[in-house]
Amino acid sequence: MIAISTLERINHHLQTKKPFVAFSLPDSEQLTFYFKKSINENDVEGNDEPCFVMYPFDEGQKVYSIAKRDADILDFKIVANSEDFKNINTKGNSSERKAHIELVSKAISEIKKRKATKIVVSREQKFALKDFNIESLFARIFSLSPNTFRYVWYHPDTGIWCGSTPELLLKTEEECFHTMALAGTREYIKNSSVVGWSEKERHEHQVVIDDIVNKLQKAVTVLKMSKSYTHRAGPVVHLRTDIRGCFKKGKASLPAIAKILHPTPAVCGTPRKVASEFIKEFEGYSREFYTGYLGCISDKNEDSFLYVNLRCMKIEENFAHIFVGGGITADSNPEAEWEETQNKMQTMLQVLLPML
Repeated sequence: MIAISTLERINHHLQTKKPFVAFSLPDSEQLTFYFKKSINENDVEGNDEPCFVMYPFDEGQKVYSIAKRDADILDFKIVANSEDFKNINTKGNSSERKAHIELVSKAISEIKKRKATKIVVSREQKFALKDFNIESLFARIFSLSPNTFRYVWYHPDTGIWCGSTPELLLKTEEECFHTMALAGTREYIKNSSVVGWSEKERHEHQVVIDDIVNKLQKAVTVLKMSKSYTHRAGPVVHLRTDIRGCFKKGKASLPAIAKILHPTPAVCGTPRKVASEFIKEFEGYSREFYTGYLGCISDKNEDSFLYVNLRCMKIEENFAHIFVGGGITADSNPEAEWEETQNKMQTMLQVLLPML
């Protein structure tokens, strides 16, 4: 899929510690690379210049970007992979399972005290890699889940991050925009056309819709929503509602609107302040870029797009750190929430399969 000369360039950037990113939009056959030319640091806090941005979950952490003006940009065609998903054993150890179930139970208790409506809790699981191969990583990340936003990012400060996310945070087209509410998760069952979503899952989904609509109302003149429908993302399915509209004149700055939306109830909870404080106090690790957002901020002549960084992992030496989580409401079942994270982990495990 990738020319030998490009693979050599990827390895050269890794060896010389120069940033690069490769990405592909959902259902696109185009793979785009930004190879950073210089080695100077550059972030985009308060900066709207055209770039690819990596924004962390915690707004207090550093934002990274690769500016278009400082990048060699290359495009390639992706070859689709029709390989079936294989269920990979992710039992983990009993202490990990116990810790997550306790965390979910604590979140449910907090919600029942009426301090929150929803809290999103997550965890990190570490997998040893027998033989990490960058060519295999690229081949699999960009071909296994074509209806998601796929990427591989490298910066010497952050290491390698990659993912296959189904969730659009925001796409702008001149004065108009597209976003989505994506919440509620089930394991994908082959040849099953109907998903019986529970009241708990529909409630969780509605919380996300209401929050997005409330946050956007001051900045928009038109707001339209689709009916909720089932959306497949690799080995799992979600409830999805598309939200489209147009911004009021002069309020169409992508970074500004992204900051209004982020973090959404789909990755943090609601009310945002209560959920965020719970996450910081009890989750027990730094999410870094997991549940942050990433994508292209373009000039006015091109569309801009940002995706929520879900179904992702960090590669560090010969280990992969996979991040997964789920939205907790008063009706959540701790055991079922553990299983949901196990199912979500399958997306990145498929990518790693030849290296495990």
